[in-house]
Amino acid sequence: MPQTTSPVEGNAMTHSLLKSIASPQDVRRLTRPQLKTLAVELRDFLLHSVSSTGGHLSSNLGTVELTVALHHVYNTPHDRIVWDVGHQSYPHKILTGRREEMATLKQLGGISGFPRRAESEYDTFGTGHSSTSISAALGMAHAARLKGENRKAVAIIGDGALTGGMAFEALNHGGYAGGHGLPDMLVILNDNDMSISPPVGALNRYLARLMSGKFYAAARESAKSVLRNTPLYEFAKRFEEHTKGMVVPGTIFEEFGFNYVGPIDGHDLDSLIPTLENLRDAKGPQFLHVVTKKGYGYHLAEADPINYHGPGKFDPAVGLQKSSAPAKPTFTQVFGQWLCDMAEADPRLVGITPAMREGSGMVEFERRFPKRYHDVGIAEQHAVTFAAGLACEGLKPVLAIYSTFLQRGYDQLIHDVALQNLPVVFALDRAGLVGADGATHAGAYDIAYIRCIPNMSLLTPADESECRQALSAAFAQSHPVAVRYPRGAGAGVAVQPGLAPLPWGKGEIRREGRRVAILAFGTLLYPALEAGNRLDATVANMRFAKPLDRDLVLQLARSHTALVTVEEGCVAGGAGSAVAELLSGEGLNLPVLHLGLPDEFIEHGDHAKLLSLCGLDAAGIEQAVVKRFGAAATLSLVKPPAAA
Repeated sequence: MPQTTSPVEGNAMTHSLLKSIASPQDVRRLTRPQLKTLAVELRDFLLHSVSSTGGHLSSNLGTVELTVALHHVYNTPHDRIVWDVGHQSYPHKILTGRREEMATLKQLGGISGFPRRAESEYDTFGTGHSSTSISAALGMAHAARLKGENRKAVAIIGDGALTGGMAFEALNHGGYAGGHGLPDMLVILNDNDMSISPPVGALNRYLARLMSGKFYAAARESAKSVLRNTPLYEFAKRFEEHTKGMVVPGTIFEEFGFNYVGPIDGHDLDSLIPTLENLRDAKGPQFLHVVTKKGYGYHLAEADPINYHGPGKFDPAVGLQKSSAPAKPTFTQVFGQWLCDMAEADPRLVGITPAMREGSGMVEFERRFPKRYHDVGIAEQHAVTFAAGLACEGLKPVLAIYSTFLQRGYDQLIHDVALQNLPVVFALDRAGLVGADGATHAGAYDIAYIRCIPNMSLLTPADESECRQALSAAFAQSHPVAVRYPRGAGAGVAVQPGLAPLPWGKGEIRREGRRVAILAFGTLLYPALEAGNRLDATVANMRFAKPLDRDLVLQLARSHTALVTVEEGCVAGGAGSAVAELLSGEGLNLPVLHLGLPDEFIEHGDHAKLLSLCGLDAAGIEQAVVKRFGAAATLSLVKPPAAA
C-alpha cells in the first residue's frame, strides 16, 4: 500500500484544498494529483477533529481514499451510496457539506456518528446496525429500474459485517433476475481484516486466501487476450468455469451472480478511480473487493485499531493515555469478572458473544477459558439458537449481547429458547440510553419485548453489586433469564465478592415515606431516592421486571395514595405497565404515574443530559410527581383505596 505523506501525528495542516470542497461536485472537478492532496488533508482533518470530540477513528482513517474515489466517480446524491453500519462514514460527512459541523459530532443537537437521512440528502440510508447495506442498495437499484431512472446504487460493507447472514440473503437475491431483470448495483467489500473485535470464522479465512488470487487473475486475463480470436477460446472459457473454483476463492460471489473484481488496494487512488469508473458503467450486479488498513495514516491507530476504534478526546501527538485516577468499575467490567468467577465455579458455563468481545467485557474470559468461549461473528440470530443448542445438551450458556442487538434475534429468543424453556442467560449490556451513539444503539425496548414472552424472566439491578448478584440469580435458574444493565459505571457501590444470588423475585423498600410510593426499576433507583427524600415518599428497589414482586406492589398500593413507576426504558409495555396490569387484576383503583422514555427515538448526546431532558433525573422525577399528585404529595395521608 502507498504510504501517506500526511504528518498527522503533528500539528494540523491548513487544509486549503479541503476547505474549498463544499459538496461532492467540487470533488468531481479535481485532477488526480489534487485528489491525492485532498486525501492527505482529509485524513489529517479527520484525525484532529475526532481527537477533539471523540468518536470512531480507526475505521474512518481506513476509508479516506475510498470515499474520495466514490464521490469523484459517482454522481452523488443522484447515485446512491449506502454505508454499512456507518461508523466509517465520517470522511463522507466531511465531503458532503458537514465539515464545520464535525465539531458537534455525537453531541446533543449536533451531527450523528452514523448516516442519517434527516441530516443530509447524501445519507441515503440510515444505519447503525451491521449487514443491512446490500439489502438497502438492492432495493434502491430495483426502484430505479421500476421508475425508469438512470441511477446507480453502491453498498460499502466491511469484512466483519459480511459475516452477518442478512448480507448473504441480499447477495442471494441480488444476483437473481427473476421477472425483474438484474439490478445495476455495486457491492464494495472493504476488507481491513478487522470489524471491532478481530473477525472470526470461515469467511475471514476465505478472504485471506483470496489475497493469493492476484497472480491467477492476471494470468487469466493474459490468456484470454491471447486466445480470444482462436478456436481454443470457447474451450478455455468452459474449462475455466469448471476449474476456477479450485483455484480462486472469489468464485463464491460469482456463484451468487455478481461479477467479482479484485482485490485492489483501497488506499491507491490510481487503482480505485479507474476501477470504479469501469464498474459504474457496467451492467448488472458487480462486486469489488478492496483491501484497506484500519487506522491507516496514523501509526498509533494502525498498531492498535481496537483501542482507537471509538476513543474519547485525546492529543494526536501523544495518543491515548491511561488515567492515573482509579475509575469506578463499569457494569461491563462487573459482568466480565462475574463470568470468569462463575466459569471457575461451574464447568457447564459457556460464554457467547456476537462479535463484541471487548464491548461486552469478555477478553479475560477468552484468555482463561478459550474452549468455552465462542465469538460467532455478527450473527445475533445464530448466537441465540446456538445458545439454545448448548442448553439442550445440559450446558449453561451465557450470551453477552447489547440490548439493541438482541432485537435482531427476537424470533429465535421466542421460538428456540423460550418456547422450549431452555436455561440461557442473556446479559443485556447497553440497556437504556447510550449517550453519544444515539437511537440506533439505545436499549430502550428490552423490558417491553422480553416481559411479554412466556417462560422468560428479566432482572433490573440497581447498581454494580446488585448486577453481580442478579447474574448469579439468573444463572441458577432452569429457564431463560435476561439481566439488563447500562453502559458505563453506576452509583459506585462496592461489588461484594462471591456468587451469592439476589433473592428470586423479591424487591426491597429502600426508603420509608408517606403518601406516594416510587417503584424504581434498575439504576434509576438512585435519582428516585433523591426525589423521594425531597418528597418524603417511599422508594422501592423493584429489582425484577418479571416476575414482578406481587406482594411488595400490593403492599405499597394498599398503604399509599399513589404509585410512581420509574424505568430507563420505553413506557409503552414496560415495567410500569406490568404494575398497572397487576393492580387492575387485583381490583385496586389508585392513580399510577409511569415515568420512562417517551414514545420517540432519543437522539445522541450526553447521557446525563438526555435523562434530564426525559425527566428521569432526580429533579425531573420530583417535578413530575408534584405536577401529577400535588395534593397527594403535600397533604397528610388519606384513607388508602380498598379492593373493589
